[in-house]
This record gives sequence, structure tokens and C-alpha cells, in this order.
Amino acid sequence: MVITDSIVGPLYGSTVAGSFGDAQIDTLVIPAGEMHKTRGTWARLTDDLIALGCARDTTVVALGGGVVGDVAGFVAATYMRGVPVVQVPTSLLAMVDASIGGKTGVDTPHGKNMVGSFHAPAAVILDPQTLTTLALDDLRTGLAEAIKHGVIADSSYFGSVERSIPEILSSGGGASDALLPLIVRSIEIKSEVVSRDEREGGLRKILNFGHTIGHAVETLSSYSVAHGEAVAIGMAVESRMAELAGFAEPGTSGAVVRVLGAAGLPARCPPGVTAERIIEITKSDKKARDGRVEYSLPSGIGRMAGAGTGWTVTVDENIVREALA
Repeated sequence: MVITDSIVGPLYGSTVAGSFGDAQIDTLVIPAGEMHKTRGTWARLTDDLIALGCARDTTVVALGGGVVGDVAGFVAATYMRGVPVVQVPTSLLAMVDASIGGKTGVDTPHGKNMVGSFHAPAAVILDPQTLTTLALDDLRTGLAEAIKHGVIADSSYFGSVERSIPEILSSGGGASDALLPLIVRSIEIKSEVVSRDEREGGLRKILNFGHTIGHAVETLSSYSVAHGEAVAIGMAVESRMAELAGFAEPGTSGAVVRVLGAAGLPARCPPGVTAERIIEITKSDKKARDGRVEYSLPSGIGRMAGAGTGWTVTVDENIVREALA
């Protein structure tokens, strides 16, 4: 069962379906966009699988970006109590981050990925040539997760991403030779973290840098702010929080904001998204514990704070307000 969306399906659906030879292939298409990453979409897809007679010998192939990967992965995780999923990411963000690690889920009106499951893919197969059909804005949002990987784990890679940005965001950047080493190193970083903590009991929490604030921004914008843009805002704010709270060395937030700016990514919340609403949303974040918001914050470029506290820290709300301001 190939699950794709209304943009990727016409581009690559027939090629993927034709690659399976005599196997029985069906394709299901969902509308493109984060606003369709819902329980309703999950329900429709699982009903379609039932109607088509899919049994436990079915494999789901998730063909698309992060939304398709999350929804199709959740379908695979729950259908017949779990069938295999193969992730075939076609966006830069999905290649460097979303397709790796086995997180699946859907959004609710209360927040991102509030309903989901860990369901490791049987394989992740990516073809960087699919990036040639991406708009520059889509490449830009994918760079946000690559920048994040540099901040949390590898200062040298952080520098490499910064140097690659002009070429990647030039005309025809989707075909740039700079993309392959960037994708490979991001996969190495995320895979290493996930292999040590598959279900996010400790170290894997560092991958959430930028996401606590970022997910709140996405939710409050009704997903008009793209995921990569929201994570960029989250990284800028959270790195400022880290400095203000004394967790990060001086200059950390400046370096983060500099590279985000080079990539054309935002560092401030959009108009109408207030600090008080963000703080309110973060308290219902799935990573919150006993009403306390837990943040994954850097201590410098390439390393994270919180090694002695499960790789998260709590921050006074006044500091959060100051960083958001």
C-alpha cells in the first residue's frame, strides 16, 4: 500500500508503484499539508485498507514529506496491531529528520503529534534527486533541522551547513552536490541518538531542541507557519532562554540566529502570536511533566545542557517571556 499526497503522488507515485514488479500495489492519496495530518485522515486511510482487504502481510510505503511519513507510519503502527512501514522521504526535512527514528502520529486542536506511536520503519529509502522538484522555500525549511543537528551534536557540521547554505539556496539548489553530505551527516547524528534511546527516555530528548516553542507557534498559527520555520523560531528563542538562564555560553544564541538568517529562516514569532499564549500551549505539550515545561537547551554549539537531569531543564517563565520578547 503506497500512501502519498496530492503533490508527490503525481510526480513519483507511478514510478514507485511500478518498481514492485508483479506484487499487488494499491495507492492512497491524501491532501497535501499539515492541516490534513489529523485523526480523520488516519481513520479514512485505515478504513480504506480494510475495504481493500489488506491483511497482516501488507507493507505500507510512505511516499512524501514529513506529514505523509507521520500519518502513514501511524496507519502502519495501528493497522492490524502493526504492519511494516517503509519510509520513502521526498523532502529535505523528511530526509534529514522526520523519516528517521520511528516517531509517527497526528495533530489535534490541542497540539502537534498528540496522538501517535513509536513504530520503527523496516527501511528508509531516499533519492536526493527528488529534491530537484522542491521549491527553495521547501529546501529552506529542511535546512532548519540540519542546523538543529549541528547545534545539538556537532559544531563542525554546524559550520559545514552554514557554508553550504548559499549554494543550496541558489537557483537549481535542489540538484546541489552539497546536499548529499549534509543529508548523510544529519542521518548519522539522528540515528546515533535514536539507537541509544529509541523511546525518548533520556538522550533522545535533545532532538526536541527548538520544538517546544516551535510546536506552540505552529499550533497558534493554525499551521500557516511551516514546521521548519516554526522550529527555526523555536531554536532562536530557546537558545536565548539557555543564555538568559545560564545554561549556555555567551554567543550561542547569536550563532544560531546568524545561521538561521543566512538560510532566510525566521527568528521571531509572527504577529499575533503572544508570549502568554505560547507559554499556555507549552504547558499542554506532550513533553511536559506535572505541569512543568521541560526544555532541551544547548550549552554551546555542538553540545546540550541537562546531562544530569535527563537531558531536559526547566526554565522560569519570566525568562521564557524575556526570550520571546
